[in-house]
Amino acid sequence: MSGGPGLETLVDQTISVITNDGRNIVGILKGFDQATNIILDESHERVFSTKEGVQQLVLGLYIIRGDNISIVGELDEEIDSTLDWSKMRAHPLKPVIH
Repeated sequence: MSGGPGLETLVDQTISVITNDGRNIVGILKGFDQATNIILDESHERVFSTKEGVQQLVLGLYIIRGDNISIVGELDEEIDSTLDWSKMRAHPLKPVIH
């Protein structure tokens, strides 16, 4: 595979993706292409709110267009599994303006 810088090292690992519209999608990176379109498996979206805990919406196998990706980051599964997302409160991210 060829594509985005450094994505080769993240294949088959859990990553977090922040999209241009402010969504946070977590899943296992299964593939990508030269346009940095990515394929995630076992994915879910984390929806943040200041009033209630983080909702985790199951997405399953999911494709994100490269032109809609702001940030891709490796997720530390050990730390992530210790967090109680139902007690987290945060403002949703605002869309990225180019």
